[in-house]
Amino acid sequence: MRSMAALLSLAGSRALVTGAASGIGRAVAVRLAEAGAAVALVDCDEGGLVRSEEVLREELRRPLEISRHLVDLTSRRAVVELWDSLEPLPSVLVNSAGSYPFAGFTSIDEGAYRRVMAINLDAPFWMCQEMVRRRGRAGGSVVNVGSIEALLPFKADLAHYGASKAGVIALTRSLAREHGRSGFRFNAVVPGGIDTPGTRRAARGVWRLRLGLLVDGLDYSRRLPSGRLGRADEVARVVAFLVSSAASYMMGAVVVVDGGFLSA
Repeated sequence: MRSMAALLSLAGSRALVTGAASGIGRAVAVRLAEAGAAVALVDCDEGGLVRSEEVLREELRRPLEISRHLVDLTSRRAVVELWDSLEPLPSVLVNSAGSYPFAGFTSIDEGAYRRVMAINLDAPFWMCQEMVRRRGRAGGSVVNVGSIEALLPFKADLAHYGASKAGVIALTRSLAREHGRSGFRFNAVVPGGIDTPGTRRAARGVWRLRLGLLVDGLDYSRRLPSGRLGRADEVARVVAFLVSSAASYMMGAVVVVDGGFLSA
């Protein structure tokens, strides 16, 4: 029987993480590198990517194999070019990049809607497609990041975001069904309210103008059995488990990390 330490190890593997410039993506990259993986950091924020590499080296304090890739994930061509540049191919993929602008359902315009869908749903779709096409029977492990808004909408003005994340969950389950016998494991992690720079920026942008959203936030906090928002690393730990051999029999799973919100 393999030890738990061996099952959780990613030594010798290569991982690609989107949205790696900050928040959950950066935290995931740290945990995967800690487990022994060589890590490719992908984002459209060049300064954030540089800082993420600095954080990895500062926190782990050992030789690391890290590459940075400045990519506009809303572009199908850019996704293909990214995969063309990867050698060897990653065996682990974490689709963490996301956008969550608040916008009223009756007022959101087509451009804003399309951009949210392009980042939150289209990008994971094309990233997964490239991985399956290029790795073939070699397989691999994929974790897509969803949201509790896809399961139980709570915050106002996020219908577009919830719809995109519901698509991520459906995509994950479909790919698990279709490609499990080729050696691929597709799973989804579903975070609840996580305190990240991105969520703080989004909240600041609207709370100054909308008392109703502030009330929503207070209601959300009161409902949490944990009594607090989550930390990015608390999601990252679950992702690290899901991509490891310790989760070898998990396929198409939707793992909620929400401080008990859905159960309350």
